[in-house]
Amino acid sequence: MAHIKKGDTVYILTGSDKGKKGVVIAICSKKDTVKVQGIALKTRHIKPRRSGEKGLIRSEEGYIHISNVMPVAQ
Repeated sequence: MAHIKKGDTVYILTGSDKGKKGVVIAICSKKDTVKVQGIALKTRHIKPRRSGEKGLIRSEEGYIHISNVMPVAQ
């Protein structure tokens, strides 16, 4: 397992975002996944909870497996 910490810059090796760089936002060590800023964006629809409130469509980063990223030397 690579030694990647929150705040490290990583290079994406596979997937639709191959070749991009980003900063690690979060790590899930139990599933060996990382969340990288601006990578693996997913669209999330949020329902209005109160009357008069509007619903939202929000873009959020998703988790990708740690084997698909490589730390970048700084």
